[in-house]
Amino acid sequence: MNAYEQFKSDCAAEIDVIGKDRTVSKITNDWIKSVNLLKYSYHFEWLGRPIIQYPQDIVAMQELIWEIKPDLIIETGIAHGGSLIFSASMLALLDMTEAIEKGTTLDPKASKRKVLGIDIDIRSHNRAAIEAHPMASRIQMIQGSSVAPDVIAQVHAVAANYSRVLVCLDSNHTHEHALAEMKAYAPLTSKGSYCVVFDTVIEDMPKEMFPDRPWGPGDNPKTAVWEYLKTHPEFEIDKSIDHKLLISVAPEGYLKRIR
Repeated sequence: MNAYEQFKSDCAAEIDVIGKDRTVSKITNDWIKSVNLLKYSYHFEWLGRPIIQYPQDIVAMQELIWEIKPDLIIETGIAHGGSLIFSASMLALLDMTEAIEKGTTLDPKASKRKVLGIDIDIRSHNRAAIEAHPMASRIQMIQGSSVAPDVIAQVHAVAANYSRVLVCLDSNHTHEHALAEMKAYAPLTSKGSYCVVFDTVIEDMPKEMFPDRPWGPGDNPKTAVWEYLKTHPEFEIDKSIDHKLLISVAPEGYLKRIR
């Protein structure tokens, strides 16, 4: 075992201890409840666009993208486009490092790697900002309901041209919608990659935190994950990510395809 492998082994043991610490878990949950009331996740940007994620989840996604090296990242929910820009920039880094390793010249327009975003309402100012961004050449957007048959067909047609696919689901957060998205897009996840279901944290928040939303405890992406996994043993929850992050909008939402 080399020094890096020893470091990783030590980290895994430490993360396991953190994950079993009930005191830390309660403190973390209380903190999340408090900052969510202040719209904490709305206050961050990636390369100039609001990303609306916890920094911890952004780092986790960076780690997964580097590990998986996907050719295609599928994302439901676009909003201001920060997540699309983030994913596109990570794919650009993959292309850059591969070019350096091969000793070739990087041509972004020649890259096959792509981010495919789906949203029922891509607002004109957001679309304009995304299309004007330096990462725009790596991004394709589809406007329409992510669970509409024609949209699902378009996404599957795109995905058919790629071998390593990472899926991120972050649109309507009701149980019904999240479950329908998983049924539609989780099968596109390549073996060893992930289907990440965001905002599962809703299950752990007080009901009164969502007075004007159709979702809440008992009806949210986490309950949809539990339902989906009952009949899809090809996926498992990667608890090590939960234990490492502690602070996350996606507890039990990092689903790894193991077969």
